[in-house]
Formats: sequence, structure tokens, C-alpha cells
Amino acid sequence: MSTPIISIRNITKAFPGVKAVDDVSLDIRQNEFFALLGPSGCGKTTLLRMIAGLETPTSGEILLDGQDMVRVPPNKRPINMVFQSYAVFPHMTVAENIAYGLKVTGVPKSEIGPRVEESLATAHLTHLAHRKPDQLSGGQRQRVALARALIKRPKVLLLDEPLSALDAKLRDQMRSELARLQVSVGITFIIVTHDQEEALSMADRIAVMDAGKVQQVAPPDVLYESPATRFVADFIGKVNLYEATVKGRDGDWLVVETNGLGTIALPVEKAHQGNVTIAIRPEKLHVTKHRPETARVMFEGEVTEVSYFGDSSHVMVKTPAGTLLNANIQNVSRRVGCDFDTSDKVWVTMDPEDILVLAS
Repeated sequence: MSTPIISIRNITKAFPGVKAVDDVSLDIRQNEFFALLGPSGCGKTTLLRMIAGLETPTSGEILLDGQDMVRVPPNKRPINMVFQSYAVFPHMTVAENIAYGLKVTGVPKSEIGPRVEESLATAHLTHLAHRKPDQLSGGQRQRVALARALIKRPKVLLLDEPLSALDAKLRDQMRSELARLQVSVGITFIIVTHDQEEALSMADRIAVMDAGKVQQVAPPDVLYESPATRFVADFIGKVNLYEATVKGRDGDWLVVETNGLGTIALPVEKAHQGNVTIAIRPEKLHVTKHRPETARVMFEGEVTEVSYFGDSSHVMVKTPAGTLLNANIQNVSRRVGCDFDTSDKVWVTMDPEDILVLAS
């Protein structure tokens, strides 16, 4: 495991009547793409601003390469930040925007030119060097802001919702651009976002925050497939959640009584006691018009809603007890799409291994 470049130790930031960040501890590694993810007001931006030096912690430590940064002013930290608005200078060309940070810090002119050319090439902006920002697209202006931040060769680059101002298609393109850029420059990126797809597609690891606290830190696939809490399961992706009670064991199986889905048996390694929540991802459900001959977990129901999303269709199934199951059906063929209509009688099956059991 690589050495942490940033160690956050018991950081708290209190404002009158609220703790925006509440006793958070995190290690962020060298050359890692790290995401702070959570709903609005969860404390992620406040935490990022404390790393940048724009907010002072109420208590705790922020170490960068082992040095406490809490009393170090923002302009003295080997950190740069890209804001949501980009804030490129409208009266300067792309090359002048990128060179600005070097000029104001007194870098010799003989060094500025080569570094600007290198930065332009890295950000794929060489052909736009002499244009003004009003001649650029949103994605190009964002790359200018990134290049301007990176040219000072910071140890850490902070990104505050950098893609939120872009339209959906450009946002998808820029996710790939950011991931490529982070690998090519080889420094630590820390991104704040409320967009789970953004975090899942770019980050090496993600810290999910809620109410000022970190709920779980893990790689994207672990967060999605093995969430530690109900909040994480519900926040990351779509999920079916049901209250349940553990009733005991039946050989190699754990017997769970669910609210609205009846009794189901799960592998013993998912063992919990008392009240629990079971979680099932929509893509793990299989829907068929014919009763399966063999299935460890299955439910009969009626289709109440079908929503088409191009690559997939979401099918809502209502059981006789009134419980709703949301299934995701891939439209794998152009000629054969989702074969379900409202009022169809169907069966829903699932693999017990795909059912998550979470403490309530």
C-alpha cells in the first residue's frame, strides 16, 4: 500500500448550531484519484476547503507529507484547486491564462514558455493556445482551468464539482479526460461531487459522507456490491430495500422474515441477528412470464410500470402483498426490447448470493 500524501486526523469544523464536518479521519494516497461523495450539506466541500486552507478546522490535523498544514496559508501549500466556475480570465488567451500562475510567482521567463507548451499538450489545448475563453466550449474552458492549476506542479489537485456546469454528454467526455489527465501527470486528485456516476467512473477510492461523517471508504466496486450501511446502499446506485428480521438457521441457510416478501433463506455468511435491512440491486433481479422450475428465491407479481431508458428498461413489479420490486432489464437487441407491459403476470427471481443484508 502506498504512503499517504494527505492524512486527515479527527478533523471537525463547527459553525453556530451545526458540525459541518464531525471527527473525520482519512488517509489519501500518493497518485490516487480520490472522491468525496455525498448529498448536499454532507460536509464534503467544507472538508475540501479545509485541505485547501480556505477554512480553518475547529479541531484536528491535516498532514501533507507528514507536515501539519492547519496553520499554513493557502498560497503556501503545495496544493491547487479548480473551482466549479473555472474562473478563467476573459481578457487573456488560453496560453496567457495557463502562464499566469507562473508569472505572479516569479518563475523566470525562460522557463515559462516550455512549461506552458508542455501543459498545453498535456491538456490537448495546443491548437487553441491563442484563443480567448469566449471562443471556447465549456469543456475546453474547463481544460484551461485544469492546465492552469497543474502548471504549478502541485502535489495535490483539488476539484470542487468541476463537471456540474457541463451538459450530460460533455460531462461523460470530461470524466474520461480527467481520469486520463490524472494518470498522465501522476499527482493526487481529490474531487468533491454529489454525482455518484462521476465518482464511480473516475475514482480509485471513494469516501461517502453524510451529516458530516464518513460512512464508508472503499473502491467503487466494493461500495456498490458490499455497502457497509443502509445509507451507502441507498445512495450508491438504485436499490430495493426491505425491512426484515432474522428468525434463525436452516442447515447452511439463514432464515429471514421480510416485510412484504415473506420468508427467504440466505447463505449463513450473511448472518446477522434481530432486525436487519435486505437490499437487492435492480440488475440482479430476473423477470419472466413463466414460473421458473427451480429458483431458491422467487416472487409472483404484476407489472405496474415499464420505463424505457434506451440501453435498459426499468420494470416495476407489485407482489400480492403490495410490495414493489424494481428490476432493470437490459435491451440487448435492437429488434428485441423489453418484452413486458403493464398488467402482465410475471415471476421475479434472484440469486441469494446477490442479496445484501445490512444492519438496520
